[in-house]
Amino acid sequence: MKTNRIFVQAIFTALTNGFASGFARGRIFDGATKIVCAPGMNCYSCPGALFSCPIGSLQAVLNARVFSVSLYVLGILFVFGAIFGRFICGFFCPFGLIQDLLFKIPFVKKFKTIRGEKIFRYLRFVFLLVFVILLPAFAADFTGLGEPWFCKWICPVGTLEGGIPLVLLNSAMRSAAGFIFRWKIAILLATIFCSILIYRPFCRYVCPLGAIYGVFNKISLVRIKIDAEKCTKCSACRKSCKLDIPIYKNPESADCIRCGDCKNACPHSAIQF
Repeated sequence: MKTNRIFVQAIFTALTNGFASGFARGRIFDGATKIVCAPGMNCYSCPGALFSCPIGSLQAVLNARVFSVSLYVLGILFVFGAIFGRFICGFFCPFGLIQDLLFKIPFVKKFKTIRGEKIFRYLRFVFLLVFVILLPAFAADFTGLGEPWFCKWICPVGTLEGGIPLVLLNSAMRSAAGFIFRWKIAILLATIFCSILIYRPFCRYVCPLGAIYGVFNKISLVRIKIDAEKCTKCSACRKSCKLDIPIYKNPESADCIRCGDCKNACPHSAIQF
């Protein structure tokens, strides 16, 4: 399952960012598929992106003058969440793949958790509520328009997939790059460094999309089931889990990305998808 997951992640990343001529011309794809939201975090502004980002789409509607909410975007999030939950984070998210690969880079010391881990894991809900929903909806300028606060000030996905390629390939964008771009580069570098030390820090502490899908882990069709008769509570699943989740206690954890490491590690085959 571990090998299959990397393969699926790579294929999905290639498919969702398959507009090769966009990279050649330094321009964003604007075809018909751009109205469709990709299931994972994948920047709309990436020159190769064939679909839009659900978090960016949600902000774009909330900060508009005409609309106040998009049932279309919410509907997509509910459908994806109800079927897959955070399985999307583990298998279909391009930025998840990038973090997985970064964590493979050898380093002097790796950290499974950090001090205050439980509190920090709630930060992604704060980012969702404040920077994705409240600020875009209510912090408007004199024209009545708001800003995509999370995309503009925080999201390292947009910097890596959209900002850097466009600045390198497009002279107009290069001349317009200023303080915000440098600020986002600093956030991206911090995210990359942290991703080498600890497994998926963006997913754990920041990602608002992961916060949404995590709520659906309790009811999604794709879920983990523990065979109580086979489980001996040996904690082999928790030891193998890079997110330090005691799956035998809480298979519906909102932090679980359904990567399958626990299933592979269980000596009694008590864990099934």
